[in-house]
Amino acid sequence: MAGQRVILDSHALIAFLEGEAGGDIVEVLLERAVEYGCVLYMSVVNLGEVIYITERERGLAMAQQVLARLDELPVKVIDANRLCTLAATHIKAHWAIAYADCFAAALCQLMDAALITGDPEFAPLEAAGAVTVHWIVRTG
Repeated sequence: MAGQRVILDSHALIAFLEGEAGGDIVEVLLERAVEYGCVLYMSVVNLGEVIYITERERGLAMAQQVLARLDELPVKVIDANRLCTLAATHIKAHWAIAYADCFAAALCQLMDAALITGDPEFAPLEAAGAVTVHWIVRTG
């Protein structure tokens, strides 16, 4: 992955934050980004997904703490502009994938980047060559 742009999806960040399977791989990526002055990327839609899941499961105060922690990470949050939104809607029209995940895939396509995830919803897109995936865990 050296020299390659990398997109984190919500699955990867939640795995890191919650100490779930694959979270250790995300932690290493974040450490390397700091060490080498690299930047990882994430769609604002996927950031929102992490925060709403945290608030739903652990409350507003914890969601605010998580947001503050994420703001300290070497992750650049990319806004969902018109181009990205239309790319995401195109993906949604052709794949059985959650709408928020479409933004991660669209960002990968627009930035010629690889996706870091453990979410099996991306497997069909990878198999079709629509996105390059670096798996933090492989299910199924």
